[in-house]
Amino acid sequence: MSVPYGFDGDISKPEMLASTSFHNGGGARERFTGKVVLITGASGGVGAVLADSFACEGAITVLADVNRNAGEALERSLRDRGHQAMFVTLDVSNAGDWSAAMERIQSEFGALHVLVNNAGIISRTGIRDVTSEEWQRVLNVNLMGSMLGIQSVAKLIRDSGGGSVVNVGSTSGVVGHPGVAYSASKWGLRALTRSAALDLLEWGIRVNAVHPSQVAGTGITKGANEGYRQASDRVMPAGRAVNAEEVASAVLFLASGESSYINATDLMVDGGAVSIGMPRMRSLLESEYSST
Repeated sequence: MSVPYGFDGDISKPEMLASTSFHNGGGARERFTGKVVLITGASGGVGAVLADSFACEGAITVLADVNRNAGEALERSLRDRGHQAMFVTLDVSNAGDWSAAMERIQSEFGALHVLVNNAGIISRTGIRDVTSEEWQRVLNVNLMGSMLGIQSVAKLIRDSGGGSVVNVGSTSGVVGHPGVAYSASKWGLRALTRSAALDLLEWGIRVNAVHPSQVAGTGITKGANEGYRQASDRVMPAGRAVNAEEVASAVLFLASGESSYINATDLMVDGGAVSIGMPRMRSLLESEYSST
C-alpha cells in the first residue's frame, strides 16, 4: 500500500496524520492563494480548524457564525498572524442574513470561490419523544441552512470563474442513528449535495460532502466523563475518534483543484466506522463502558 512520505501507516496515531504533508514529500501548500472561502459555523470546533487550515493555504477567509464574540476573536487571531479574514454574523436558517453576508462579500472582495456548509446543531431525541419544534429547529439549521447557502452563493461563485461547495455531513446520514431529526437532516444533506451538484455543473461549481464520524472533543463526548470517552475510542475501528484536522484535510481536498473531477460525492472520514454499523457500535460501546 502506498502511503505519504514520513507516514508509518498507523491511523491510530493522529499526531502522525496531522504532521504529515501530502504534497511532494513536505513543504507548505498554497492551494487557495487569493481565493475567497466562506465557512459557516466558523467560530469554534471543526469550523475554527477549517478557517485556520484554509488561511494557512493562502485563502481569504470569511468567518460566518451566530456567535459574534468568538467569531471576531478568531478573525483577530488570523489577522494577527498575517492572514486575510472577515467575520460576518450569520444565522444560516435566515435568508435575510445570507443576503446581507453576500452583499458584504461582494463589496469587500468582489468574488467568492468556495463555500463550506459547516454550521449544524445536534439532537439525540428519538422518534417517540421528538417534538415538532425540535424537528423543525434541527432541519432549519442543518438542511435548510445548507440549501440557502448554496442558493445564495451560486451566482457569485459562477461569476468568479467557478468553484466548489463542500457540505459537512455526518455518518449519521449514512447509517441508522437514534437522533431522528439530526439523522434525517444529514440524510437529506446527501440528497441536497447530489441535486445541487447536477444543477450547478454548468456554472462550473462542484458540490460534494464529507461525512465524519464522532469528532474528538465535540458532540456527545464533549461533556462525557473520561470512562465514556475511552470506551467510545475503543469501539472505533481505528481505536480513536477522528480529529478536526483530519476532517479539515478532507474538506480542503474537495474544495481544491486536486478533486476537479469529483462531484456529487460523499467522502467518509470515519476510520471505517460505517462498515461496522451503528447498532453494532452502540452494542460495543455499552459493553465497553459497563466494564470500566
